[in-house]
Amino acid sequence: MPSLATAGRKHCAKDTLGGNKAAFFINFVDDSFTVVDGEATAINVAVTDVFKYELLNDGNIFDQNIVSDFNAGTTTNTQTITLLFPKLDKDTALQVDLLAKGRPVIVMQDRQGKYRVAGILDGCDLTGSTLSSGGAKADFNGFNLTFTATDQNSAPTLTADTLTALLALVSENQIEA
Repeated sequence: MPSLATAGRKHCAKDTLGGNKAAFFINFVDDSFTVVDGEATAINVAVTDVFKYELLNDGNIFDQNIVSDFNAGTTTNTQTITLLFPKLDKDTALQVDLLAKGRPVIVMQDRQGKYRVAGILDGCDLTGSTLSSGGAKADFNGFNLTFTATDQNSAPTLTADTLTALLALVSENQIEA
């Protein structure tokens, strides 16, 4: 028997703001978070380092695309994260190379103060990376990265306790670009 929705949704107030404030990278660990009813309720003790990248510019996007296939009997959720890191520098280039070779779990902080975990099952792949100097003086100069993950469910949000645990693991090692 097919699943049915269990609630409706009222129209929301006009108090939202788009965009993202930060991306937190975690080197992949199986079961990096405990998820209950769409919320990450705990972080795995094997997660020891979290690396924060501040996102102050527009163009940093977290999209989720849910696709169900009746014939295959599957539902997948493709999570796509686009990040813009202004200013080309060698230290960030080295980190981008490492991210490309790994499969990080990425926690996105949006401008609403919500934190969502992408790549929770298998991590995220760096599927697109452009290092651009720009052509005109006002053009973007920096890193344009696209990460993709395919999970069975939507990205869970972090509970307050899980967020506190995550923030306690943020590394002090940051690049001065």
